[in-house]
Amino acid sequence: MNGDSERRFTRGLVEVRATGDSRTIGGYAAKFNTLSRNLGGFVERIDPGFFAKSEGDGWPRVMARYNHDNMALLGTSRAGTLRLQTDGTGLDYSVDVPAARGDVYELVQRGDITESSFAFFTFEDDWAMTDDGFPVRTLLSGQLVDVAPVNDPAYLDTSTGLRSLAEKAGAELAEVRAAAAADELKRFLGAPAPTIIPPSGQGDTHPLLAVRQRRAELMRRRTL
Repeated sequence: MNGDSERRFTRGLVEVRATGDSRTIGGYAAKFNTLSRNLGGFVERIDPGFFAKSEGDGWPRVMARYNHDNMALLGTSRAGTLRLQTDGTGLDYSVDVPAARGDVYELVQRGDITESSFAFFTFEDDWAMTDDGFPVRTLLSGQLVDVAPVNDPAYLDTSTGLRSLAEKAGAELAEVRAAAAADELKRFLGAPAPTIIPPSGQGDTHPLLAVRQRRAELMRRRTL
């Protein structure tokens, strides 16, 4: 798992979901298989299985916080005041806003707050190229930290993603950062030339060749 948490926002609308006397708001904190905007030399997408571990563990210790602020806690999965679920679109959340945070509820109700965000740790990711030849990072598995209605979705910190690419490419982080600033990350994603090993035995594929063939097929599938 990468040491630093990351944050991303979604264009999905956060809305009032009040029933009866409750002050409930919610929306999609993340959407699957949707390319992000340019994050600084690469784009990103979320695999539908990214939250599988958190969901399987019962969403442990996940919070809803306005603007990710500890002083603006809205609800928690532990208390049942925050409810999370995944579907074919993405990660959906509903949170019962406490009376003390009625301002957040009102801001959502009036349309002043319209977007959501989520914070996470990444366990596994993958790097490939889009059909247009632009670097894309796919988030494969991770741990959800919080979801948040936000009024300033411009927060971007891609250092963890770039560190991941540097590790996979065997490059210095400073070199990868410089390439990102110059929109040249694709030079770290070149596929190595295939190594051909003759078959052995009674027509069986050589084990090393089989591994390389599987890797080549995975690389082909990962290229969007």
